[in-house]
Amino acid sequence: MIANNAYNKYQNNTILTSSPQELTLMLYNGAIKFCNQAIVSIDNKEMEKAHNYITRVQDIIEEFTVTLDDKYPVSENFKKMYEYIDQRLIDANINKDKEILNEVLGFLRELRDTWKEAMKLAKVPKKKDIPELIK
Repeated sequence: MIANNAYNKYQNNTILTSSPQELTLMLYNGAIKFCNQAIVSIDNKEMEKAHNYITRVQDIIEEFTVTLDDKYPVSENFKKMYEYIDQRLIDANINKDKEILNEVLGFLRELRDTWKEAMKLAKVPKKKDIPELIK
Protein backbone atom coordinates (compact mmCIF):
# COMPACT_ATOMS: atom_id res chain seq x y z
CA MET A 1 0.00 0.00 0.00
CA ILE A 2 2.78 2.45 0.90
CA ALA A 3 4.80 1.55 -2.19
CA ASN A 4 1.72 2.02 -4.40
CA ASN A 5 1.05 5.43 -2.83
CA ALA A 6 4.67 6.46 -3.40
CA TYR A 7 4.47 5.36 -7.03
CA ASN A 8 1.26 7.36 -7.53
CA LYS A 9 2.94 10.44 -6.07
CA TYR A 10 5.93 9.90 -8.36
CA GLN A 11 3.65 9.57 -11.41
CA ASN A 12 1.69 12.67 -10.45
CA ASN A 13 4.90 14.65 -9.94
CA THR A 14 6.24 13.45 -13.30
CA ILE A 15 3.12 14.69 -15.04
CA LEU A 16 3.12 18.03 -13.24
CA THR A 17 6.77 18.73 -14.04
CA SER A 18 6.81 17.53 -17.66
CA SER A 19 6.94 19.81 -20.67
CA PRO A 20 4.03 19.81 -23.15
CA GLN A 21 6.24 17.82 -25.53
CA GLU A 22 6.94 15.18 -22.88
CA LEU A 23 3.24 15.00 -22.00
CA THR A 24 2.42 14.35 -25.65
CA LEU A 25 4.96 11.54 -25.71
CA MET A 26 3.40 10.10 -22.53
CA LEU A 27 -0.02 10.19 -24.17
CA TYR A 28 1.27 8.33 -27.23
CA ASN A 29 2.87 5.73 -24.97
CA GLY A 30 -0.36 5.42 -23.00
CA ALA A 31 -2.41 4.93 -26.16
CA ILE A 32 0.00 2.19 -27.29
CA LYS A 33 -0.17 0.51 -23.89
CA PHE A 34 -3.98 0.56 -23.81
CA CYS A 35 -4.19 -0.71 -27.38
CA ASN A 36 -1.92 -3.63 -26.48
CA GLN A 37 -4.01 -4.33 -23.38
CA ALA A 38 -7.19 -4.33 -25.49
CA ILE A 39 -5.64 -6.94 -27.79
CA VAL A 40 -4.68 -9.14 -24.84
CA SER A 41 -8.16 -8.72 -23.36
CA ILE A 42 -9.74 -9.89 -26.62
CA ASP A 43 -7.40 -12.90 -26.64
CA ASN A 44 -8.53 -13.68 -23.09
CA LYS A 45 -12.21 -13.23 -24.02
CA GLU A 46 -12.50 -10.32 -21.57
CA MET A 47 -14.69 -8.14 -23.76
CA GLU A 48 -15.60 -5.57 -21.11
CA LYS A 49 -11.92 -4.96 -20.38
CA ALA A 50 -11.21 -4.71 -24.10
CA HIS A 51 -14.00 -2.13 -24.42
CA ASN A 52 -12.56 -0.10 -21.55
CA TYR A 53 -9.04 -0.12 -22.99
CA ILE A 54 -10.26 0.83 -26.46
CA THR A 55 -12.24 3.76 -25.07
CA ARG A 56 -9.14 4.93 -23.21
CA VAL A 57 -7.27 5.01 -26.53
CA GLN A 58 -10.19 6.94 -28.02
CA ASP A 59 -9.99 9.44 -25.15
CA ILE A 60 -6.33 10.07 -25.93
CA ILE A 61 -7.04 10.47 -29.65
CA GLU A 62 -9.81 12.92 -28.77
CA GLU A 63 -7.37 14.89 -26.62
CA PHE A 64 -4.94 15.08 -29.55
CA THR A 65 -7.75 16.26 -31.82
CA VAL A 66 -9.07 19.02 -29.57
CA THR A 67 -5.60 20.38 -28.85
CA LEU A 68 -4.62 20.82 -32.50
CA ASP A 69 -3.68 24.39 -33.34
CA ASP A 70 -5.67 25.37 -36.44
CA LYS A 71 -3.28 28.18 -37.36
CA TYR A 72 -0.92 25.57 -38.85
CA PRO A 73 -1.96 23.97 -42.16
CA VAL A 74 -0.62 20.56 -41.08
CA SER A 75 -3.26 20.49 -38.33
CA GLU A 76 -5.93 19.62 -40.88
CA ASN A 77 -3.93 16.54 -41.92
CA PHE A 78 -3.53 15.47 -38.29
CA LYS A 79 -7.24 16.02 -37.69
CA LYS A 80 -8.13 13.73 -40.61
CA MET A 81 -5.68 11.10 -39.39
CA TYR A 82 -7.05 11.22 -35.84
CA GLU A 83 -10.61 10.97 -37.19
CA TYR A 84 -9.59 7.89 -39.18
CA ILE A 85 -7.95 6.29 -36.14
CA ASP A 86 -11.01 7.06 -34.02
CA GLN A 87 -13.31 5.45 -36.60
CA ARG A 88 -11.09 2.37 -36.71
CA LEU A 89 -11.23 2.19 -32.91
CA ILE A 90 -15.03 2.33 -33.05
CA ASP A 91 -15.00 -0.52 -35.59
CA ALA A 92 -12.55 -2.50 -33.45
CA ASN A 93 -14.68 -1.99 -30.36
CA ILE A 94 -17.93 -3.01 -32.03
CA ASN A 95 -16.39 -6.15 -33.53
CA LYS A 96 -13.67 -6.76 -30.92
CA ASP A 97 -11.31 -7.04 -33.88
CA LYS A 98 -7.61 -7.49 -33.10
CA GLU A 99 -6.56 -6.89 -36.70
CA ILE A 100 -8.01 -3.39 -36.61
CA LEU A 101 -6.31 -2.77 -33.28
CA ASN A 102 -3.01 -3.91 -34.77
CA GLU A 103 -3.53 -1.43 -37.62
CA VAL A 104 -4.18 1.36 -35.09
CA LEU A 105 -1.16 0.23 -33.07
CA GLY A 106 1.02 0.66 -36.16
CA PHE A 107 -0.20 4.22 -36.62
CA LEU A 108 0.29 5.03 -32.94
CA ARG A 109 3.84 3.67 -32.91
CA GLU A 110 4.74 5.60 -36.04
CA LEU A 111 3.28 8.82 -34.62
CA ARG A 112 5.08 8.27 -31.31
CA ASP A 113 8.40 7.55 -32.98
CA THR A 114 8.04 10.61 -35.22
CA TRP A 115 7.22 12.73 -32.17
CA LYS A 116 10.31 11.41 -30.34
CA GLU A 117 12.48 12.27 -33.31
CA ALA A 118 10.97 15.76 -33.51
CA MET A 119 11.73 16.25 -29.81
CA LYS A 120 15.36 15.29 -30.42
CA LEU A 121 15.68 17.62 -33.38
CA ALA A 122 14.13 20.47 -31.42
CA LYS A 123 16.88 20.12 -28.80
CA VAL A 124 19.70 20.40 -31.36
CA PRO A 125 21.08 23.92 -31.14
CA LYS A 126 20.72 25.95 -34.29
CA LYS A 127 23.88 27.30 -35.92
CA LYS A 128 22.93 30.86 -35.06
CA ASP A 129 22.54 29.90 -31.38
CA ILE A 130 26.09 28.56 -31.05
CA PRO A 131 28.45 31.37 -29.99
CA GLU A 132 31.42 31.92 -32.18
CA LEU A 133 34.46 30.66 -30.36
CA ILE A 134 36.95 31.65 -33.02
CA LYS A 135 36.92 35.05 -34.65
